[in-house]
This record gives sequence, structure tokens and C-alpha cells, in this order.
Amino acid sequence: MSSEEKRSPAASSNEEIQEEFHSDVPARWYDKRLVPFLPAYSTATVQIVMVSFVCFMCPGMFNALSGLGGAGLSDPTLSDNANVALYCTFATLGFFSGTICNWIGVPATLAFGGSGYAIYVASLFCYHYTENSGFVLFAGAWLGITAACLWGAQGTILMSYPDEKMKGRMFGMFWTIFNLGGVIGSCIPLAQNIHSKGSSVNVGTYAAFLALTIIGAILAFFLLPVRAVKRSDGSRIIAQKYPSLKTELLELLHILVKEPWIMLLFPMFFSSNWFNSYQMSDFNAGRFNIRTRSLNSLLYWFMQMVGSTCIGFILDLPYFSRKVRARYGWGIVFCITMLIWGLGYLFERTYTRTSVLDMTPIDFKDGAYIGPMFLYMFYGFYDAVWQTFSYWTMGALTNSSRKAAVYAGFYKGMQSAGAAIAWRLDSLNKPYRTMWASSWGILCGSLVFAIPVIFFRIKETTDLESDLLESDETLADIKPITSAVSSSHLGLANA
Repeated sequence: MSSEEKRSPAASSNEEIQEEFHSDVPARWYDKRLVPFLPAYSTATVQIVMVSFVCFMCPGMFNALSGLGGAGLSDPTLSDNANVALYCTFATLGFFSGTICNWIGVPATLAFGGSGYAIYVASLFCYHYTENSGFVLFAGAWLGITAACLWGAQGTILMSYPDEKMKGRMFGMFWTIFNLGGVIGSCIPLAQNIHSKGSSVNVGTYAAFLALTIIGAILAFFLLPVRAVKRSDGSRIIAQKYPSLKTELLELLHILVKEPWIMLLFPMFFSSNWFNSYQMSDFNAGRFNIRTRSLNSLLYWFMQMVGSTCIGFILDLPYFSRKVRARYGWGIVFCITMLIWGLGYLFERTYTRTSVLDMTPIDFKDGAYIGPMFLYMFYGFYDAVWQTFSYWTMGALTNSSRKAAVYAGFYKGMQSAGAAIAWRLDSLNKPYRTMWASSWGILCGSLVFAIPVIFFRIKETTDLESDLLESDETLADIKPITSAVSSSHLGLANA
């Protein structure tokens, strides 16, 4: 049977709609191979690499600081409170981040989002000289606002830009590059504090992070608007022309009404950052000195790269249908949740929040370090698997950049609400056992809630026309896209 005969009716319909949309789109300089052995600048792969490096330099550096425990401070209380402020504002704005991205465009949203990371690092730099805790708390709250925008734009790109058959690998590639920022960022404090057995990093660490976050925010301006991007098959990304803020807010409500089943994924979204406070503040900052925390952070983010690559490859295996891959993916995530968090109890039971005050912090030269080191590495592996599977699931439900932005807003809003609560519990000195057990329980429970969506809502392919109609879009709404592309330059125009 020929490939033409194997093509599904939905795939044929999608091709016809794409041809109708884009038959009159003129080629621009960014559609051509400027370097013979590299893809064109407008390809989805290049744009995903670009946003990966924005995240490498902005949230990647933030993750490197967070991975140290207490943002590298000797007392994690200030960092915990800043994280509470961060995730409260993040959760508030997170639901609307996709709406904002659709309204002002991907490049502007990413650049605004990146700026908050630079301000947060600057507040820690300042704290070393002035001990101005108010600035740190303000910077945390402001970062919540800007980070919501950055991750809303990132989710839009990762869910809608890749071909359906490449979504797992593309997210794995993004997560690898993004977490390379955490790896390299962790090398900075490790190198600067390798001879220190104290509990806080030196000021040079913050200066290096500040420079990198500023570069990342600037890099975001060089992304193309959504309508200028091409997938690997030559098709362009479908997006409504010049949506108003009102229509975007109505779209958010419309999806909740027309697709109420999406709320079954909300517990999975809510739990996706809940465990960070336990891993980084209670595990890493609780039992290790600063140079060992730096090494732990490096290994944690390195294993994130490994985890996202592995699960991304599995989710895109061509030997199984997408429905089967979704179910296998769920089974893998559930099994490693039980295994890794179950093994976590073996270390958690050895200390409490009270007993740790009288214990000598573990150093990487100690014999007792090997077991906890591997456990923390697999915590990082697990985090990447969870995030990659969550994004792949949402990407399997839509190819529309507009709807993907709304899904990303739901994800980041619920994720940040969970993180805000967890960091607040940690700042109130809740028992380590409570933080560990709640993480394990919420993760397992949320996977059970997600079964109806993952097992029964994911189809072999997402039909483009029904995808648009489900989100209350029509072909007439989004057909006139070429003028938006021709009037913009490198994404600086309203897209």
C-alpha cells in the first residue's frame, strides 16, 4: 500500500486546509537557507532552539540558584518567602499568560518574561551588600509576573510548532538545552566555592548570573512571530490575525466550558512543581554544605537533560500508535513515581527539621554522600520526565497555537499555585516528612485523575478543522495571515 493510500482522512483534510491558508504566502529572507548546511531561520526547529537558549539563560540560571537550596544564601527562609511571593503572582497571572502571549506576540512576551529573572538575580546581588530583604521579596513577586509570560510563550511554541510525530523529541531537545543552563550555572558556584565549606555563595556568583539573564532577555527579541514560522513539512503555524484582549479572555472561558475534561489534568499541573521545595530546600539545603549543594545542583540539572531525552524518545516511537504511546507514557511515569519517591524515604527518615540543626552538613568527600547523590540525581531525572510528559499530553490535544497558549496558561497557573502552597508550608517549617509524603501522594493521585484524558481523549492525529472549530475559530478568522508577516521584522511588530 502506498503512503498516499495510508494517509488518514484527517491528515488529507489538514493538508488541504494548510494549502488553502498558505498558498499565497511569499518567501522571505528567513525562509531561505542562509547557511547551506543549516535549516532556514523560519523553521520550527530553529525557533525552538532560540527559545531554548532564552530559557537556558533566564530560568536556567534561576534553576541553578534554586538548586543550591535557599538561592545560595546561608538561611533559606528569605528565599522561601521570595518563592512564595513569586508563585502567588505567577499563579494569579499564569492562567492569563497564554492570553497575553496571543495578544502581544511571542517575542515581546518572552523578552518581558526574561527581564524579571535579571531583576531577581540583581536583588540577591544587592542583598550581599545591603541585606535589603524587601528588594528580594519584591523581585520575587515581580518575577512571578514576568515568568508567567515567559512560560506562557514557551508553552505556545513547544505545543504548536513541532510536527505531531516530533513533539516528544522537540520538547526533549528544549528541556535538554534549557537544563544545560542549570548545569553550566551550577558550575559557576561550584568553581567559586570549591574550597569553601560554608553555607552561602560568594558575590561573584550573582554577578555572573546577572550578566547571563540580561543576555537571555535580549535574545528573545530575535524570535520570529508565530505566522512566519514553518514546520518541517513546509506548513505554517495557524494563528488568528490580531486577536483582541477581549476575544482572548472569552476564548479562555470558552475552552473551560466546551472542554471541561481539561480540568482532569489540573491536579497533574498543580503537582508538577509541588516537590521542588522538598527537593531543593529540605533535601539539598537541609543536609549538605555549599560546595556539595553546588555539585548536587549540577548533577540534578544534568539528569534533567537525560530524563527529558529518554521520555521524549519513547513518546515519539514510530512503532506504536499515539494512543498506545500515551498509555505507555502514563504507565512509565506512574512506575517511576512509586520507585523514586519510595526510595526517597530511605534518606528522608535519617533526619528531621530539628535533628538537622545538630548534624554536620554532608560533604562530597564523605562516604555517606554516595547514596543521597544518586537519589538527588534521580529526583532531577523524574522532574524532567514529569514535565515532558505533561507538555506532550497537552500537545497531543491541539495543534492550534492559540489553544496551546491557553493550555500553557492553565498549566503554569495551576503549577504555580501548587508551588506557592508548598514553599509557604516549607517557610512555616512543616516537618520534612510532611513535605516528602505530600509530594509523593499528590503526584500519584494526580496521575489517577488524568487517566480519562490520557487514555480516551488523545487521538491518532489532531484534525486541524475540528481543532479550530472547537476553539470557536473559523477558517475566515485565520486565513488572512500574510500581511501580519510582511509587516513585521524579527517579531518586533504586534503578532
